[in-house]
Formats: sequence, C-alpha cells, structure tokens
Amino acid sequence: MHQLPLHFNCDADALRQYLEKKTDKGISVVVTDNSTSMLSFKNKGDSVSVRLHKIFLSAGREVLDEMAGFIKNKKGRAPLIRDFINQNSHRLKKRPPGKVAINAEGKYHDLIAAFNALNEEYFGGNISASITWGRVCSKRAARKRTLGSYSHYDKLIRINPLLDSKGVPRYFLEFIVYHEMLHEDMGAGTVNGRRAVHSREFREREKMFRHYRKALEWEKNRWG
Repeated sequence: MHQLPLHFNCDADALRQYLEKKTDKGISVVVTDNSTSMLSFKNKGDSVSVRLHKIFLSAGREVLDEMAGFIKNKKGRAPLIRDFINQNSHRLKKRPPGKVAINAEGKYHDLIAAFNALNEEYFGGNISASITWGRVCSKRAARKRTLGSYSHYDKLIRINPLLDSKGVPRYFLEFIVYHEMLHEDMGAGTVNGRRAVHSREFREREKMFRHYRKALEWEKNRWG
C-alpha cells in the first residue's frame, strides 16, 4: 500500500489538510486511542469533525481517499478502511483475555453446525468468530428481540438459549446466527457521526438470507 507523501507517520494537522483538499470542506481532526469507535464523522454546518483512531495517521493514500469520499458523499462502502483496521488490529489496545465457556451443542440445535453451514453459504468461510449459547434470558428479553449478540472484543457470538427448543425451527435459529455473523463481517459504520450497527447496507444484506421473510413471520407470530 502506498503511503502519503507526508511524514512517515503524519500528524493530525497534516491529515486535516489532506482531507480538506480532497473534500473541499473545513475539517477538524481529533485523534483518539478508542478502539471501540475507530472512525466517526459529525457535520457542523459547512465543516466536518472527524474523530479517528491514531492508527489512521499511518494509513495509505487509498485508505484516506476512501475516507474523504465517505465524508464528501455522506454514504458509500468502506472496504479499504475495514481492511486497514483488520490488518492493523495488532496495534489496538487489547483487553485482558477473559475466560469464556463455549457451549455450542444444545438439546435440540447444534450451533456449530448452523454456523458452519451459514459461513460456507454466505461468507465464503471467512467468519472466524466463536459461537456459544448464552445465559438463560427471560421471555421478556425475547420479546425485545435480544435473541443474539456479537462481541467485537471477544469475537464471540452468543445465542439466547430460549432458541434451543423443539418448537423453534432451524431456519429461524439460522436467521439469528446469520444476523450476528453479519456484525462480524461488516463491523459498525457511522451515520451522521454516530455509530450505526444496523446500516442500510446491513439491512440489505440481512434480506439475502433465503428464509428471511419466513423467519420474520415466525418471529412475529411467536413473540409479536
């Protein structure tokens, strides 16, 4: 990847000047060490406030051009930014590793089997998260649709054990697992400077699940 024709590790001011030149907007840059929100934008009249992790100070021209395009157009995909973050994940602060018990084999449903089938069909085998049944949650939680979750830090998908039931069809379980796998694949973008985990692109990809409508209908009939 080519580097910017600036200092080897450019500072915030050099990055600001580059983005202003590319976007024709007034730019303010705040450099952080926040690995939860790697990159966000906030419009302030005719200017844009950019908050970004310090690893972007060593990003190449292609990555920064994609960033500028996102700022200028307020939409679009960001595959180069996502790849850059993944390639530099070793430079991010890591939380002390915790011990997470993995329990993927249920009484009625095997999460590993569902995960592997979905990984092959929709993701080309590229999803590397672990998957486990979570702690028992109330039916009220199910009504709030907290049927699954994905932890970016642990790379772990947790599925509500309420779904390990004879009455839950496999296609619905797979829909919930697929939804959480999308979170690992797509990460979190920003909309109007705010972290958005369910972007328009996310919702469009969610609809690619072959039992999408049937799964939504079953969920509506089961929990309302």
